Amino acid sequence: MKKFLKTVREVLFPNDLTCDLCGRETFGTNICKDCIKTLVFNNGATCPICGRKTVRPELCAECKYSPPSFKKAVSALVYDGGAVMLINKFKSGRAHLKEYFADKICEKLNPDEYDCVVSVPLNRKTAKKRGFNQSELLARAVSERLKVPYLKGALIKIKDTDAQKALSQKERRENLKGCFEVVKREDVACKRVLVADDVLTTGATADEITKTLIKAGAAVVCVATVASVEYKKS
Repeated sequence: MKKFLKTVREVLFPNDLTCDLCGRETFGTNICKDCIKTLVFNNGATCPICGRKTVRPELCAECKYSPPSFKKAVSALVYDGGAVMLINKFKSGRAHLKEYFADKICEKLNPDEYDCVVSVPLNRKTAKKRGFNQSELLARAVSERLKVPYLKGALIKIKDTDAQKALSQKERRENLKGCFEVVKREDVACKRVLVADDVLTTGATADEITKTLIKAGAAVVCVATVASVEYKKS
């Protein structure tokens, strides 16, 4: 019955005809004219390293005093308002959103700067529960647009970690230390690697993955996410 209802819904309300936030008819766009106002596009002042929204176009204090291992990060949206809802829907099964997200991300990328794209692996429990990896879906869509290879399974998570949400930045880094591994070093050796993911918060995950890739021989690592948390000076 559920499968039948899903089929009916997809026929009556296909993804390219309705707003992914409110469900209103749009006929060809993902977000309606009202819901688009709830999205903050990350097109203003940003930190040149972590890519998070800042008051002025200069290094945020975190990158200045404790720079990450990746060369730079970019994000299409500020993680707030409608962006939070969209990403939650993506994680909950709205796989088609990868196309919209990849389009927006690639507006900020130069294809000539990358040799390959990798995704962030999930821990076993989350992967089993969710049934898919949203980072992998996104990475595939980004690689298609950049016309560079997506390295499926290049990274694996070799130990499960505690949930990051309630941890401080220092605790996040400790929690993630040594949890990723490159499967085949020759796949990333001397390559300019782009890591694709949904959200950059403190950058701890991106930093640990970068360290893992560089240890395996990657020449340089950059990060691209759908959204990033605005940097607010404490």
